[in-house]
Amino acid sequence: MTIENDNTRRIKGRVKWFDPVKGFGFVIADEGGPDILLHANVLRNFGQSSVADRAGVEIDVQDTDRGRQAVEVHLIEPPDDLDSSGLADLDELDTDEIRDAPLEPARVKWFDKGKGFGFANTFGRDEDVFVHIEILRRSGLADLQPGEALAIRVIEGKRGRMATEVCGWETAVKQRSD
Repeated sequence: MTIENDNTRRIKGRVKWFDPVKGFGFVIADEGGPDILLHANVLRNFGQSSVADRAGVEIDVQDTDRGRQAVEVHLIEPPDDLDSSGLADLDELDTDEIRDAPLEPARVKWFDKGKGFGFANTFGRDEDVFVHIEILRRSGLADLQPGEALAIRVIEGKRGRMATEVCGWETAVKQRSD
């Protein structure tokens, strides 16, 4: 899909890699061509601090003196090569229960990508919400930063409250207004 408007084109593609520490990564367009720079600021404007490798994206791209660059993110989809959840807690639950859980506003308490998990706090509740890295990948994310605003679907698991889906706050607000 390509929509042209002035010097900006909307394309679909896949994230080649993104490093939140470096503050950038690259996207490969479905239509081919050179890699497209995806800067952390453009991703933050979409409401996310990271994006998973191989995640599907729909972005506006401009050709600049320094090459092709993303200027706006419109959509992020989880990588399509994910296998099972990797979480026994989710495998035993009713998929309708997981899908029907409401999105709740939350903030990241801490997340350690190396350990593969972290915790968030939902507004109005004292209990922490467990966030596993596989849930992030399934949500199209790669990492979370302390204090980051989120919208999460939460269920009661065997060991307490756990996230089943995570999205940036701005993304959730946009989904509600559509």
